[in-house]
Amino acid sequence: MPGVGTLLNMLIIVVGGLIGLTARNYLDRRLLETLMAAMSACILFIGFVGATKESLVFVDGQLVVTNIMMLVMTFIIGTVIGEILDLDKKLEQFGAWLKVKSKNEGEGGFIEGFLTASFTVCIGAMAIIGSIKDASGDPTILLAKAMMDGIVVMIMTTTLGKGCMYSAIPVGIVQGLVTLLAFFITPWLTEQALSNISFTGSIMIFLVGVNLLWDKRIRIANMLPTLIVAALWAWL
Repeated sequence: MPGVGTLLNMLIIVVGGLIGLTARNYLDRRLLETLMAAMSACILFIGFVGATKESLVFVDGQLVVTNIMMLVMTFIIGTVIGEILDLDKKLEQFGAWLKVKSKNEGEGGFIEGFLTASFTVCIGAMAIIGSIKDASGDPTILLAKAMMDGIVVMIMTTTLGKGCMYSAIPVGIVQGLVTLLAFFITPWLTEQALSNISFTGSIMIFLVGVNLLWDKRIRIANMLPTLIVAALWAWL
C-alpha cells in the first residue's frame, strides 16, 4: 500500500525516541555527553562519506573530484533563497508551536532537539528515492531508512530530549508529499539529479554533526532550497 513505508518510518522514530527517553533516566550525565559526541562523530562521517561518494571518481586510474562547481553554485543560490524566506526562523516557530501543543513547555532543549533530529532524518536522497518507491507499493528503502532513523533518534533523545522524536512529523510531511507527487516528479529526477541531491544533502548532514560536536549555530534550514536547486541543476 502506498505510504506504508513513511508511516512505519514515523512509528519507528517515535519508538526510538521513547526508548531514548527511558534510557536517559538510567544513564549518568558523563555517559550521555560521550554518547552525544559519538553520535555527532557518526553524523559527520555519514555526511562525509555521502559527499565523497558523489564527488570522487576514478578516471584512467586517477582520483578526480567532480561536481564542485555544482556544489558551490547551488549552495550559494539555495542559501540566498533560504535566507530571504528565513526558513530557519519558520522552523523554529513551528518547533515552538509543537512544544506548546505537546505540553512540553518545561523541556528546555525541545526546539534544538526537534530541529537537529529533523535535519538528520529528513535530508538525503534515500528519503526521496524511498518515497517514490513507496508510491508504487515498495517500502523496502524506507524500512531500511526507518531502522537507521530509529537508532539515531534514540541516541539523540538521551541527550537532546523529547523534541527529537517529534522529527517524525516533518518526516511524514516530506516523504508523504514526495509519495503523493511521485507521478509528477519522477520524470524530473534523473540519475544526475538524485546524485546532486545526495551530494548537497550529505554536506548538510555533515553540518548537523558540526553543530552538535562543536556547539555551533549554523542555520541549516536556510540551506534547504539548495536541494531543489541541485535537482534543477542537472537539467542545465
